[in-house]
Amino acid sequence: MKRSLPLLAAIFFAALAPAQAADSPEAAARPNIVFILADDLGWGDLHCYGNPRIRTPNLDRLAKSGSLFTQFYVNGSVCSPSRAAFMTGQFPARNRIHHAITGGSDNEDRGVANFLDPAVPTVTALLKQAGYATGHFGKWHLTHNAGPSPSAYGVDDHRAVCTGKDAPTWDLVASELWPKSSELIVDETLRFIRACGDKPFYVNLWTIIPHAALNPTAEQMQPYEKLNFGKTWDRARGPGIPHKDPHAIYFASVTDLDTQLGRLFAALDEMGLTRNTLIIFSSDNGPEILQSSANGYSAGGSAGPFRGRKRSIYEGGVRVPFIVSWPGHVPAGRIEDAAMLSGVDLMPTVCKLAGVSLPAGHALDGEDVSDILFGASRPRTRPLFWEWRFNIIGEPFHRSPMLAVREGDWKLLMNPDRSRIELYDIPRDPTEMANQAANHPAVVASLSDKLLAWQETLPRGPIDPTAGTNDYPWPGKAPAPINRKIRLKE
Repeated sequence: MKRSLPLLAAIFFAALAPAQAADSPEAAARPNIVFILADDLGWGDLHCYGNPRIRTPNLDRLAKSGSLFTQFYVNGSVCSPSRAAFMTGQFPARNRIHHAITGGSDNEDRGVANFLDPAVPTVTALLKQAGYATGHFGKWHLTHNAGPSPSAYGVDDHRAVCTGKDAPTWDLVASELWPKSSELIVDETLRFIRACGDKPFYVNLWTIIPHAALNPTAEQMQPYEKLNFGKTWDRARGPGIPHKDPHAIYFASVTDLDTQLGRLFAALDEMGLTRNTLIIFSSDNGPEILQSSANGYSAGGSAGPFRGRKRSIYEGGVRVPFIVSWPGHVPAGRIEDAAMLSGVDLMPTVCKLAGVSLPAGHALDGEDVSDILFGASRPRTRPLFWEWRFNIIGEPFHRSPMLAVREGDWKLLMNPDRSRIELYDIPRDPTEMANQAANHPAVVASLSDKLLAWQETLPRGPIDPTAGTNDYPWPGKAPAPINRKIRLKE
């Protein structure tokens, strides 16, 4: 097993100072860090998060070796915003990343930046400056066609999908490569780790799976063949027409992702790196909706018990899995239900564990939660805010108001004009079904003032006319057209 000099020194001084907790951040050597981010994986899409039908044995073992958190939130309900928050420690709207960054005119129409400004401090840039080797493999989506390469953000080694014009695009979208994407991304990650030698490393392993459209191989589908419809159903007419079940397609893709991550975990063991490697697993937002164009046949993800999916700021759109493992430091087998963590906490927490000072003047929206990772359970010190400026397709039940804030047990959702005010006691009503606004006017007043004050700090930009609505074309009434035109935020 490899042991760096800092690790040996930490062990020596821990022996001289028995009063210092062995699993405290201060006692830990600078860890290697592997941040695994799945794409559109819902809170209920892993066996260890209660899904009885899916097979995810490697991620289940990761949770048993470390801690599983049930109240983890990303800071956007689509990919680019949540990824920007992970990288910067800032709510994505600060940097005009309100929606997925695209390569066409949609960015301008939506008031979205063409790329994350590389002048904004990122976790990769800060760790690189502190002597870490930094890598990124898989989906990037902080630029798209236009914009700089990941190297402009402090990434030493990268092979990325959805990246800037100055970086070669890794074509994993082709139908023959999409089913193999998890294997290929893990291969590149392992190549990078092996090349680091004794140098500490930070690596983003950001998968494509299970973003629709999915196309698993026959071998990947095999464990879920019983879900497909194609058995003899009428003896007089012969076999039925074979159909692939959307859940079988989805489960097969996630299980292959789990299999490939198992190769990564085994390789870290073989290289003697596991005991000094912090592994973080999460997702960028909730599961895809069936109504999204061309994705219905493979949009079989689950938000678990929650209301909302991708493109919604109800729980199911922004509450996702979060598993952390670091043997000897992060408690094993812990399921943490009370502590509330978020994507904006990644930068300050990782920098604390790596011994890296945050730059003066960088306005953080997250907080250092290393004490929570190491076993503490406490309320967070900063509220969480969300904004979604766009129309939402799908069932009205999942269409949230434009704004939300979570502070303590309370979550308030509302539109800027104070319509659709919804207040939920999340620990007691995680499904967001029992609106408590009428029963707690003081809570509504306090949280709405904070939420609207926060929104006033955000960059001005376009807002879809139907944002924050949950209308349905009731029989006898003319259906509302989907209006691509947008109005400016006043």
